[in-house]
Amino acid sequence: MSLALNSKAFLDYLEIWLEDRPAKSYKEVMPEPEKSAIISIDVINGFLYEGPLSSPRVAAIGEPISHLMKTAWELGLRDILLVQEGHQADSLEFDAFGEHAVRGTPQADTIDLIKNLSFYDKLTTVYKDSIHPAINNGFNTWIEERDHLDTFITVGDVTDLCVYHLATYLRFYANAFHKQWRVIVPTNCVQTWHLSVDDAKDLPAMPHHGDMLHTTFLYHMALNGIEVVSEIIG
Repeated sequence: MSLALNSKAFLDYLEIWLEDRPAKSYKEVMPEPEKSAIISIDVINGFLYEGPLSSPRVAAIGEPISHLMKTAWELGLRDILLVQEGHQADSLEFDAFGEHAVRGTPQADTIDLIKNLSFYDKLTTVYKDSIHPAINNGFNTWIEERDHLDTFITVGDVTDLCVYHLATYLRFYANAFHKQWRVIVPTNCVQTWHLSVDDAKDLPAMPHHGDMLHTTFLYHMALNGIEVVSEIIG
């Protein structure tokens, strides 16, 4: 039996599973806002609006993310970390994905929807030169300096790469150090790109089925103990 036919029942299940993700209120997600954090990954121009890796699908998460940050801040959350690609000019990651988001260029800039928030100057930004959020940068230091935190809302792009590595890293970190953390991913604040098999034939790129990979990696996060919700509402 072919992979496609053999996978149909599970793919049907995945579609229903994603549709059934519950919305959670801010009070449910962060009953103590001062113990909660938002970690945003790669919400930069180069993935939302401009450059070879930008995508209209990903651009759609800018507004929900800025709204989430604004509302959470108004409720008393004060720890927001922006983890962003800011590649060296000779980054080894370019071998796989091509040149993008070189630090100091507009592609590597935080999107204006976040930069225009009144408290933007109070946020912390750490840069990374790989897909992983916490290698050779200040990510772990930021976490270790905030031992009061027990809830991490993770948002950004793309679902099957940087978001996945961020959320699972937080979950595995908590497990390894026996921390009673909640790691929460609202699906309206994460997304990935789509490149069909036909379109990829004419490009130096591999096909990337956005809907399937978005859903599959959200499901895999849930398998690892991460709370996947549809959105966080008032």
